[in-house]
Amino acid sequence: MLPTQSYTAQRYTLVGHTHSPAPLEKNILQNNFMKNINLIHKMVSCICGQPMWNLRELGLSDLGAQQLDELVNRMLPRLSPQEAPLPSGEQTAWRTSHLSTHSFFYNKHVWVQSRGFKTFRSKTRRLQSASDRPLESEGFTPSFMKGFLTRDKGVEIESLDSLSKNKNIPEGQQDAFKKGFAEGFLKAQALTQRTQESLRRTRLILLVLLLVGLYGISKTPFISVRFRTTSGLDSAVDPVQMKNVTFEHVKGVEEAKNELQEVVEFLKNPQKFTALGGKLPKGVLLVGPPGTGKTLLARAVAGEADVPFYYASGSEFDEMFVGVGASRIRNLFREAKANAPCVIFIDELDSVGGKRIESPMHPYSRQTINQLLAEMDGFKPNEGVIIIGATNFPEALDNALIRPGRFDMQVTVPKPDVKGRTEILNWYLKKIKVDPGVRLANIIARGTVGFSGADLENLVNQAALKAAVDGKDMVTLKELEFAKDKILMGPERRSAEIDKKNKMITAYHESGHAIVAYYTKDAMPINKATIMPRGPSLGHVSMLPENDRWSETRSQLLAQMDVSMGGRVAEEIIFGQEYITTGASSDFDSATKIAKMMVTRFGMCEKLGVMTYTDMTAQSPETQAAVEQEIRVLLKESYERAKALLKSRAKEHKNLADALLMYETLDAKEIQLVLEGKNLEVR
Repeated sequence: MLPTQSYTAQRYTLVGHTHSPAPLEKNILQNNFMKNINLIHKMVSCICGQPMWNLRELGLSDLGAQQLDELVNRMLPRLSPQEAPLPSGEQTAWRTSHLSTHSFFYNKHVWVQSRGFKTFRSKTRRLQSASDRPLESEGFTPSFMKGFLTRDKGVEIESLDSLSKNKNIPEGQQDAFKKGFAEGFLKAQALTQRTQESLRRTRLILLVLLLVGLYGISKTPFISVRFRTTSGLDSAVDPVQMKNVTFEHVKGVEEAKNELQEVVEFLKNPQKFTALGGKLPKGVLLVGPPGTGKTLLARAVAGEADVPFYYASGSEFDEMFVGVGASRIRNLFREAKANAPCVIFIDELDSVGGKRIESPMHPYSRQTINQLLAEMDGFKPNEGVIIIGATNFPEALDNALIRPGRFDMQVTVPKPDVKGRTEILNWYLKKIKVDPGVRLANIIARGTVGFSGADLENLVNQAALKAAVDGKDMVTLKELEFAKDKILMGPERRSAEIDKKNKMITAYHESGHAIVAYYTKDAMPINKATIMPRGPSLGHVSMLPENDRWSETRSQLLAQMDVSMGGRVAEEIIFGQEYITTGASSDFDSATKIAKMMVTRFGMCEKLGVMTYTDMTAQSPETQAAVEQEIRVLLKESYERAKALLKSRAKEHKNLADALLMYETLDAKEIQLVLEGKNLEVR
């Protein structure tokens, strides 16, 4: 048992101070401290003792007594033997501490008691728990010190010989066991190596895919729009050299070519005009229906001037993301200015240059046109850059876009007249094999009123395909007429089974149109009559004007109405009022339209005079009734004229109907032979 109880019931704390102790006090305290350390060491080594403060709490339970003494000697200050204690009555400079010690030396270097209270119950519980634990459990080492203490202890590896002995393998099978173990180890090592290589390849592939995916996401406008990182036209805008397209390739629009020739002169020799103080035009607006050659004219301008040609469509600038359209406009003009002089052609300009409106659905829709306006005529000049725009709807363009200074010139590109159609047909007929003995272009040009250049190109192509299907060596007038009818009225319906009665009604109906057209003054000449079904119609009569009509007389309008009435009149005369059909509905539509225009727009009515009535809903009931009455009078008079003509030409009417029933299709020469009473050649 320990001789004193103060070390078991008290906790110790090391406190420090800044003053140096006296030599006598140092000797005394050192002796006392060493005694205390020895007592502590004895307490730790004692099994039945219960120290309140032990080495296990300091993490020094694994150290021996000698190591512990050495550690204490290094930590505690040593007193030199020359330092003799002072006499007991001598005054010192030390002051009395207010702690539970009599000097500052105790406060600095000695384990001073701290206030604490222990009960007998807690002491008994600690004694019981200490007696229940084994001896080695009393020494507690922190985890960070256990690693240093046990790191030199290697793991014991079991050899093959000991393993075979433990597994009770016979001696004769031990070699086989070792050989199989070695082979299995090598195979497992190879499999592990292959697995690791496969994992490395898989990781590399996944890394590459991840990088590619991140790059793609960064380029996606949907992801980058929120950060405003969309760059618009990421790639450079490459110009196109139009050396193979000149004004020689443009036919049927001579006036437009002459106006654009000035732009070519500007691009070729700008000094010629700037010497007089003139400025290079900034923009040319081409206006016209679809297919009239606006794009071809722009390409011809670039080809004639031999300058770079930049092409863009208006829809390319229209984006749902903010700022993309304006960015593309900037990139386009930046590239063009770097390669000036050049031509920028913007097709379908109305899609990007439409009127600016306030729209809550598209609050940023005006950014693109604003950027276009600034590029064309802003603070930064764009000398040498000609902008050519093309549109089918000039009325939809913004007023700021079509003012002088932006689009200085406005060139109208209309549909070609008969002369222009002849030039266009001759140009495209040169590219295929045609009958040299017939002037095909003149005949087809007369029958294609209202056709654009694109329509005529399609007509020639359809005729060439028809000749190839029929196995012919060249294209004749028959194939061109077939292609024209196909474009105007649709393909033939040879598979339609029409009974004899309806076929006869159709023949007399179309013969009525032809008879009235042939014997009526100021009516257009007949081109062809047929009862072959095409599209929605069971037959038709086509008429060709000798020349393009820029204006029509009252007599010509009345003649057109009479020809339209000829079909219904023929049905009534031949089959009776009870057997008239619905085949004249389209004829009545065209006749009513002509009569209405004569009364309300052309001032060709004596009763209403020379006054136009554009909006009939705004007129009084009396005026509306008067207009309707005059229209009925014109239609009735036309109907009576057609009836009188057909009754007087009943024989010719019957002969022409019989010829149509026999041959189904008759051209202008054959119709003339039938009406003159001559026989047709056997086909």
